[in-house]
Amino acid sequence: MQKISLIAPTYNEEANIQELYDELCKELDQFQNYEFELLFIDNASTDNTQSILKDLASKDKRVKVILNSRNFGHIRSPYWGILQTSGDATIYMASDLQDPPSLIPQFIHSWEQGFLVVLAVKPTSEGSVIMHFLRKSYYRLLDKISDVEIVRDSTGFGLYDKKVISQLREIGDPYPFLRGLISELGYSIKTIPFNQPRRLRGLSKNNLYTLYDIGILGIVSHSLVPIRLVGFVGAITSLGCFLLAIIFFIAKLFWWNSFPIGYAPIMILVAFMFGMLMLSIAILGEYIGSIHSYAQKRPIVVEKERINF
Repeated sequence: MQKISLIAPTYNEEANIQELYDELCKELDQFQNYEFELLFIDNASTDNTQSILKDLASKDKRVKVILNSRNFGHIRSPYWGILQTSGDATIYMASDLQDPPSLIPQFIHSWEQGFLVVLAVKPTSEGSVIMHFLRKSYYRLLDKISDVEIVRDSTGFGLYDKKVISQLREIGDPYPFLRGLISELGYSIKTIPFNQPRRLRGLSKNNLYTLYDIGILGIVSHSLVPIRLVGFVGAITSLGCFLLAIIFFIAKLFWWNSFPIGYAPIMILVAFMFGMLMLSIAILGEYIGSIHSYAQKRPIVVEKERINF
């Protein structure tokens, strides 16, 4: 019998965990020919989330729980949870019920048809219109400048075959942009559109910083366009400053008395140094980016406790 893992990261989700569990069980009961594990990884919640998870684990041995030693952030903790699954396929979803469990049967059926990656995409959302517009605009920008084609309007909610999970383990990226990393692997991806519901209970853990963090991570991880653009601008600026220096020199020769003493050299030096500075920063950025990609050895997450493993 094949096993399917479900992974849901949690942080202060006491208002949603029980309903999420009930919804998952209702969907999974449709599939008697599969074994399931439900893995929750908690990012050091400060409310009653951990107690609820421990209670669920004591009643249902399919429920596995990882408790982190501290809050490792909105990227590292979910990714670590994905890597800890043991199923023939892994379904990743948020724990706030904005990723509808009702899509799980479609994920499994698509996987049975041979797709190794099945992603839910949200072309429409019942949440903030402004935030949805900004997200869609970001995905389109990222798709245009990225080295690979990024699945638009995806949050990572979907199913991943064990072959994909194994490759993620081998990559060992300590701070990955999951959607981009999946696209890098090159598998054919089945997309399933859905209308993202509004969050009913609890507060969203996304804020301006977390959205900025994800956005910048996606660009830096999968596109060299920004740093190359800075380098290009630096080179053009340096060339322009060189031409400006020649013009100032000629003008100084022909209109000697029209220029205050020291004005021309200062303007030439400042403009030239500004251009060279931008060019140098861009070159350094190339090397630092390369080193950053391969040299980090910090653990993704440090666990405090495991339950039902």
